[in-house]
Amino acid sequence: MVVSELVTSAVKYAPGPVVLDLRISDGAVRVSVWGSDPVLPGVAAHDPQRVGRHGLEITLAVSQAYEVRREPVGKRVTAVIALADDPGRNIASSSTTT
Repeated sequence: MVVSELVTSAVKYAPGPVVLDLRISDGAVRVSVWGSDPVLPGVAAHDPQRVGRHGLEITLAVSQAYEVRREPVGKRVTAVIALADDPGRNIASSSTTT
């Protein structure tokens, strides 16, 4: 969902190309999206009647880290999401068979 939200935002607001970079390390995935729009994103004011524009709120709620950095052209938005509640556990060995 975070990938979808960040890429959708970049495509919607950036007038040019968009670059997506995904990296897995230490039990987490690092999602980084670059777009040519230099305007930094912000969380909209609380409004229970608002429909849409909740992508950043969702991203912040599920991410362990979030960063926005201006680039020479545009900006890069990065979110880090844990792949499991316990990132140190071996996910492959935790599967069960029936």
